[in-house]
Amino acid sequence: MRYRPLGGTGIEVSVHCLGAMMFGAIGNPDHDDSLRIVHAALDRGINFVDTADMYSAGESEQIVGKALQGRRDDVVLATKVFFPFTEGRNRSGSSRRWIVKEVEDSLRRLQTDWIDLYQVHRPDYNTDIEETLSALSDLVHQGKIRAFGCSTFPAAEIVEAHKVSEQRGLLRLRTEQPPYNLLARGIESSLLPTCQRYGMGVLTWSPLAWGFLSGKFRRGQDVDFTSGRASLAPDRFDPENPANAGKYEAIEKLAKLADELGRPLPELAVAFTLVHPGVTSVILGPRTMEQLDSLAKSEDLLLDDDVLDRIDEIVPPGVNVYDPNAAFPLPTLTELPRRRRPLTERAAAG
Repeated sequence: MRYRPLGGTGIEVSVHCLGAMMFGAIGNPDHDDSLRIVHAALDRGINFVDTADMYSAGESEQIVGKALQGRRDDVVLATKVFFPFTEGRNRSGSSRRWIVKEVEDSLRRLQTDWIDLYQVHRPDYNTDIEETLSALSDLVHQGKIRAFGCSTFPAAEIVEAHKVSEQRGLLRLRTEQPPYNLLARGIESSLLPTCQRYGMGVLTWSPLAWGFLSGKFRRGQDVDFTSGRASLAPDRFDPENPANAGKYEAIEKLAKLADELGRPLPELAVAFTLVHPGVTSVILGPRTMEQLDSLAKSEDLLLDDDVLDRIDEIVPPGVNVYDPNAAFPLPTLTELPRRRRPLTERAAAG
């Protein structure tokens, strides 16, 4: 296993990070099986584990906590805060109130005294970034977390956060966790260069493009809409949907390239994400032991310049063939008050 420095934290992490989103009710409800997957990943040399408070309403953190008993000192443990998973007001976001409460709950579920990397799961446009950074800085000073970062933040929000940190004397974001894969290269244009400029570590998610690069979805083949990811979002996989034409076309070309390399398409997909100099680690999110074994085999796959040039021809650098974050659109694009002046004001302006 290869290891890389995590931003400027002084922490070294494996290039494969074990993602725990599929542990629990939404993925693998068998706790013992999930524990075996965690232990197998650690035995492979993976020392980086990423989860979130809202994965299966806290169940994922509980599983990870059990799995790390006796091995905690050898693992870089990351979790996240933002999304609600219980009803009621003020039970989400990145306010000081919610962060301070939820970090205690995560520590309890994870059965640990500290979290190595605490991440804000999404931007909170209702909370001043200074409020968030101040709360996170205090948690570092208290020893409850070692460093903090963000997940799926636009480049502009990262720049603003660093500016506020510098002006207010607060600790700064050390990492970003964006979606990145062979079909979604949009972060190469602005986000990755921004993270490199600030010396941030980057751990990417969705290397298989929400399952589209698993090898199960090919042109001319029937799609099983009764199980797996296709059952959760049929429109994303429907070959009759014109919005998916570009994905299916790119997959055929990428699958052919993988065949020429003598490796499965998922291995090519995972290996690709680690080529960019701005990427630290790629998150693998297995639900089964077989999936872990399959994805982890990509660790020894070296992609030379000829292969990367061919990938660039199929999906150009900086291009998204699909929207990797469609489920969480920016409020500036979806909320009318953020992009349209009131009709009365427009009328008054003539």
